[in-house]
Parts: sequence; C-alpha cells; structure tokens
Amino acid sequence: MEKNNNHYFYVLECADQSLYAGYTNNVEKRVAVHNAGKGAKYTRARGPVECIYMEEFETKQEAMRAEYAFKQLTRAQKINYIRRGES
Repeated sequence: MEKNNNHYFYVLECADQSLYAGYTNNVEKRVAVHNAGKGAKYTRARGPVECIYMEEFETKQEAMRAEYAFKQLTRAQKINYIRRGES
C-alpha cells in the first residue's frame, strides 16, 4: 500500500455562502464525505459544499498551521487570501 505524503489545507464554500476550512491528505475524498453528511458537524446542515481553495504542504504540521492562521482572519481577509492564492 502506497503512503500518501500530500497534506492539504482546503476551504469549502457551503450552500449558505459560509466558509469552512480544514485539513486533509485527500481533498476529493474529504469533500465527498462532507457532501454525504458525514463530515464536520458544521457542514452537515450547510451542504452541499464546494471546494473553492486548496494549498499543498510537505507536512501535516504546515498544513494545519495554515488552516489555523486562516481561521483567525475576518471573512473579508479570508476572501482576499483565497483571491491572492488563485492568481
């Protein structure tokens, strides 16, 4: 079995336009879990969700650090962060 060394910080946009940030090593699978209603409690009542941003990191710690920093931002700052990353 091959070990996955990819670590991602990702941002979802929920059906109510709210944002959810998280960590995973498989974004596609994690979004499917959220949309199946088995992801985070926050997204269960706000689905369906769409992944609008992701960043790849070499370590889990780096990805989780990025997630934590993102969660400290205001909504406007979060939107600017996403826009800058898409450039």
